[in-house]
Amino acid sequence: MAQRTFPPLRAALALPLLLAPGLSGCVAPTGPVEVTRFHLPDTAMLARGTVAVVAAPGADPSSIELRAFSAAVARELQRQGYQEVAAAAGAQLAEVRIERHTSQPERRRGPVSVGVGGSTGSYGSGLGVGIGFDLSGRPPAMTETRLGVVLRDRASGRVVWEGRASFTVRADSPLATTELGAAQLAAALFKDFPGKSGETVLVKPTP
Repeated sequence: MAQRTFPPLRAALALPLLLAPGLSGCVAPTGPVEVTRFHLPDTAMLARGTVAVVAAPGADPSSIELRAFSAAVARELQRQGYQEVAAAAGAQLAEVRIERHTSQPERRRGPVSVGVGGSTGSYGSGLGVGIGFDLSGRPPAMTETRLGVVLRDRASGRVVWEGRASFTVRADSPLATTELGAAQLAAALFKDFPGKSGETVLVKPTP
């Protein structure tokens, strides 16, 4: 008897194996980044000269996480026209602060629901009771990351620009804890720099 083969089934089984390497390198996308910025009416001193990227007062300068965000901020400032220098030499200081908060959303409804329905007919009461089970499990924990940057004139100590950016992703997303998230937030914060003072905008992350 000739051996039978099932090409469609084999192809269906092989497809997940072929896709797996590609999927492992993907990063879950984020929603829009919320950005708010403030600056002085005269922006002539922005996006020019030297700047030193430092930890904001109260922040831990030895934090690996803060260093990652500071590096992302430095890259964006250079794209805007600044020249990054050592902390003691910058005409302006870019003070960087980050905050992270993880929360567990509550289930919007109970795991079991009961419904009563009615119908018309010749037999019986026409009433029925239905029980539904929500098997979706608990909502995933979510992590909000906030990046804050203050540009300060060294000579006068005056704040010339301030910006905040934040996004929320699943707590298990690589964007919640790695340099990928730092790059996304910094890019959104300095998009269309210096921005409109006092305005909050939603910036779509770059692919």
